[in-house]
Order: sequence, then structure tokens, then C-alpha cells
Amino acid sequence: MRVFSSAMVVARRDFISIVFTPTFLLFLLAPLLMIGFAALGGTGAGQLAQSAGASERIVAIIPAEQASAFSQADTGLRTVFSPPALEIRSDANASADANVSALSRDPNVLAILIGGAESPRILERRHHSGSGRYLAALGETVARQGVARAADARPASSPSFRVIASVGTTRAAQTGLGYGAVFALFLLSLLLAGQTVGMLAEEKGNKVIEIMAAAAPLEGVFLGKLLGMLGVALLFILFWACIIGGGVALVSAQFPEKVASLLALSPAVGWPLFILLATLYFLSAFLLLGSVFLGIGAQATTVREIQMLSLPITFFQVGMFSLASAAANSPGTIWADIAQWLPWSSPFAMAARGATDASLWPHVAALAWQILWIAITITFAVRLFRAGVLRSGGGWALFRRRAMRS
Repeated sequence: MRVFSSAMVVARRDFISIVFTPTFLLFLLAPLLMIGFAALGGTGAGQLAQSAGASERIVAIIPAEQASAFSQADTGLRTVFSPPALEIRSDANASADANVSALSRDPNVLAILIGGAESPRILERRHHSGSGRYLAALGETVARQGVARAADARPASSPSFRVIASVGTTRAAQTGLGYGAVFALFLLSLLLAGQTVGMLAEEKGNKVIEIMAAAAPLEGVFLGKLLGMLGVALLFILFWACIIGGGVALVSAQFPEKVASLLALSPAVGWPLFILLATLYFLSAFLLLGSVFLGIGAQATTVREIQMLSLPITFFQVGMFSLASAAANSPGTIWADIAQWLPWSSPFAMAARGATDASLWPHVAALAWQILWIAITITFAVRLFRAGVLRSGGGWALFRRRAMRS
């Protein structure tokens, strides 16, 4: 009976210490947040597929009298194949169309059919590409509609193929670069900014933080810890950048053509400015998220509370990633506008915008907006920090007093 009684006392104490805290409410609602963020991520993935399909296309420049037949043949063949969208341009003298050179310079045009269905010329980005073969099948279908229905195994169309040089980066590739930037910034913030949650727990437990607060302004202690963690993050990034750079150099020596084709992908603002913007947005994201996490983490006094705080913080980061991913996958939509204006997702979304939009003024405005919110967030976090330090051992004091009274 004594063992059972002691077990019940410990169980009651642990139960009250967990349930009578605000972090338990966030922990309790975590599945709802997970479902909502998963739905948001699914929406972004669907918009990525739609935007990629809408940006890339194939073009048929044909005589006007064959336009209807090509359109009907395309509708029928799409029940079997899944090619990019077909754009039909009617021209009485299609073989000498003046727009061919302009279309050849458009990286979103994957293949071009020129001339009638019987002897078309097909220009394609890659030799025997799927888009080029689809246009050839389209010409064969239209050409067979004009011949006798007797059994004849010979082709009705005789296309000629020519490879045109790939110019620039396609919209889908730039969208992929934007998504990659979002993922990289999210991964770094998840690994680095989230570590600030538990920075103060040990120092609050051994009273070191009180000595520091007595020797220096509390704001200075807060900013010092935040900037110190930022220095660690930059050292982490520099270390892995050197390793990845060495790996790229080694691979380029072994497979120079493949590496050159990958490096040919270019964001809309260019690589130097894109890397600079990504660096500035990482600093902004780290200061925004790190100040929030450090201010919240100042309220924790035990490892248990840190663990319970880590779950909603992780879901918060995943939510910002899902929203920014939707913006990267569908630029110009309402999701992109929300992600670019919401302070904690703005660094991720604006980094993705640099891959698809060459305008520079939105980045200047976004950085100014984020600096404003960094100041607001740090000011609010310092107050939470002060409450957590001056009430050492009594974080979430309001709720703990209520638990003691009960």
C-alpha cells in the first residue's frame, strides 16, 4: 500500500505539472495543426503541377485550312498521351513563318511543327524528345484523314526533325530553383534557429543567467545570445558550403558536360544576386524565428517543458514552409501574396520569387518590411525573456499560481 500510495502521489504531481501549462494546450492541438499544414502543402503541390503544365507548351504553325483538323486530332490523342499544351498558329505560308525565330528563343516552347501535315518540319529542344514525337504523331493523324481508307501500312506523313539550341531557363526550371531555395532555407532554420529554444534552460537552472542579467542590460544579454547563435549558424553553413563546393568541383572534373548543363540553369535575377538575396533572407529568417524561439524558450525551466515547446515550434516552422512552398510553386497567386507579406514566411517566399521574377524593388520592400518585424519581434521577445529570467524557476507563473491554489 505504501508503494501504491507513493506512486499515486508522483503520478498526480507529474500529471498536474504537464496539464496545467499552456504548452500542453499547444501539444493537444498539434494534430489539428498537422492536418492543416498537410492540406496546405498538398494545395501547393497541386498548384506546382498546374503552373508547370501551363508554362511549357508545344506550337504548331500550319495552314489555316488544317487548324481544325489539328485541334480535333490533339483532343483525341490527349486521351492516350499527356503532352504539354498545344498552341496552334494558322499561317497561309507556314514554312516561312516569321515567328519561328522568336519561338525558338522562348525556353518554354519545347517543340515546334512547321508546315502541313504531309511533310512537316519539327524543331525540338532534344533529339527525339517526347514533344517532338507527339507533334509527328499529330501530323500523321491529320494526314491519314485525307487519304483513302484502304489498308495501307505506309506512313501518310514524312516529318523531318531538327534540334534547336536550348536558350535560357524554362519557367518550370526556375520554379524548381525557387522551391529548392525555400527548402534549403527551411532546413537551415529548422536545424539552427530551433536550437535557441533550450539555450536558457540550463543557465536558468544553475542561476548563471541571473548573474549575467545583473552585470549587463537584459536586452544586451538577449541580443548577445541571439547573435552568438547566428555566428554558430554561419559557421555551420560555411563548413557545409566548403564541403559541397569541393564535391561539385570533383564531380565537374569527372563529368564536365553534365555539371555544365546543371549550371546553365539560371534564376531570373542571376546567380550572384540570387545568392546574395538568399543570404540576406536567411539572416532575416534566423533573426525572426530565433528571437521568437528564444523568447518562448526563456519561459521553460525543465527539459520536459523544452520538449513540449519543441513540438508546436516545429509545426510552426512546417507551416511557414508549406505556405512558402505554395508561393514558390504558384507565383502570382493569392498564396504567394500571403506568404510574401506574412513576416515569418516572407524570407522563404521572397527567396523563391528571386528565381522567377527579375524585379528588384519587391526585394527592397520585403527586406525593409522584415527588418521592421525583426525589431518588433525582438522587443516583444525581450519582454518574455525578462519575465522568464526575473521569475527564475517560475516560468508561466500565472498558470503555476493557479495550479498551486487548486
